[in-house]
Amino acid sequence: MNNILQKITSFLVVLVLPALVIFTTVHFGNKRGIPEKFEYQNRADIEKKVDHAEFEILQQEFKRPQDLTAACLSCHNKRDDELMASAHWRWERETTLPNGRGTVTIGKKNLINNFCASAESNNGSCMRCHIGYDWKDKTFDFEDPTNLDCLVCHDNTDTYKKRKGGAGMPSTAENATAEFPVPDYNYVAQNVGKPLKENCGFCHFHGGGGNNVKHGDLEEAMLNCSRYVDVHMAKAGQDMSCNDCHLTERHNITGRAYSVSSENNNRAYCESCHTNTPHNDKVIDMHNHKVACQTCHIPIYAKANPTVMYWDWSVAGRTDENGNKITEYDVNHKYSYLSIKGKFVWDDNVKPDYMWFNGTADHFLYGDTISEIPVKINTLMGSYEDQDSKIWPVKIHRGKQPFDVETKEIVNVNVFAEKPGQGAFWEDLRWDTAIQIGMAYVGRYYSGQHDFVSTEMFWPLNHQVSPKEHTLKCTDCHTRSEDGRLANLAGFYLPGRDYAKGVDYTGFAIIIISLLGVVLHSVMRIVARKN
Repeated sequence: MNNILQKITSFLVVLVLPALVIFTTVHFGNKRGIPEKFEYQNRADIEKKVDHAEFEILQQEFKRPQDLTAACLSCHNKRDDELMASAHWRWERETTLPNGRGTVTIGKKNLINNFCASAESNNGSCMRCHIGYDWKDKTFDFEDPTNLDCLVCHDNTDTYKKRKGGAGMPSTAENATAEFPVPDYNYVAQNVGKPLKENCGFCHFHGGGGNNVKHGDLEEAMLNCSRYVDVHMAKAGQDMSCNDCHLTERHNITGRAYSVSSENNNRAYCESCHTNTPHNDKVIDMHNHKVACQTCHIPIYAKANPTVMYWDWSVAGRTDENGNKITEYDVNHKYSYLSIKGKFVWDDNVKPDYMWFNGTADHFLYGDTISEIPVKINTLMGSYEDQDSKIWPVKIHRGKQPFDVETKEIVNVNVFAEKPGQGAFWEDLRWDTAIQIGMAYVGRYYSGQHDFVSTEMFWPLNHQVSPKEHTLKCTDCHTRSEDGRLANLAGFYLPGRDYAKGVDYTGFAIIIISLLGVVLHSVMRIVARKN
């Protein structure tokens, strides 16, 4: 009798104990006594601010912004060396591409996109968002420290602006307007400080030609938003600035924009503040192994203002019966057609797409040829089998842009010029001329024949983080509904979404055997006690 009891007990331990462990873990989690509230204090509130109005060198009348930069560097010596080594200044960095494609020097300076195609040959417009002055063409001197624009990042008055079409220059007395007056350099210089979100937003909110056009999760509303729009930047919340997460040392700012980056380094992580076990539930924390924080905490983007989801250059160039350029609007009063840019589709409160992403990306470079349609302008690398990959929410920007019919290359287009008659598309609306100028600028051959091809560009989402009451629920992913968030992400087994007969039957069997084992064990204990 004892021998039989030992065998039955061993059998039950093998089957029942694991089942009980799984049941307890799933249903009760692991309470670790995490504080109810994380006490955050903005660094700007605890760091002493120097009163620059006391410095005599800033009392002089500055005729050029470059003279002000020289005054800044007379005290902040060697800061120019730091800045001139940064990607914000160089707009490029040496990068090793995935898939053995070698090491290249790439960045915003020379990469293709599917918005305005490229910054190259369009310096007058695009370089408004460069941290320098007067980058008009290839003659720009990257080694001259007075070309650095200190104010664009450190102005704390919200009065300093670079003018449109000025190649990074502020207005002068000759070209000033009511919208872009000549800056009061003395006033601004005497009121500088650590960068505010307004400084970062000047460029990062308006990339692509307008508010929230590119990213979808970075826009003007975040300067004064509710916790629903962004729990970190909300005025009624932590009121954080960009550099509270994008930590900076010697002017090297952490963070990666995978429209222009490839490598998995120098990134800003949620875990840097929250750790990789921030929940009061072990099962939810276990998701961090394969699910990015952003996946659950950014359930929608473009919460306040819409973002561009589709941009079709192929229909650009149309004019009215008098030859005038056309502007048309959609029902939400956003431009849906521009003669100079083509057709647009905007959307707000958008559900992200989801991809496996390991922090590296590939790019379609000059010289690459079209091998698949739609063309992936950038490719986020990753897979379920890759131990560094996580499920990530992504904005996919789709469009149509010109390519060379003969060489199968995506072409660069000269879109900007200061006046008509110089061949720029925005002025003259002639594709062949604009492409010829753009390709000559980047040193590429153009056959003279172009057409348009569908393209995609992928933007990992990191901002507009929702408060916990608006995050995804378990059933948003673990469901067999076609509307499930991960319905289209294949290559792995997802409980609640996928049906695997062997797995399901094994699970049912373990549950039934466990219950029977408990009952049998109880009965045998009763019998043994009576005996």
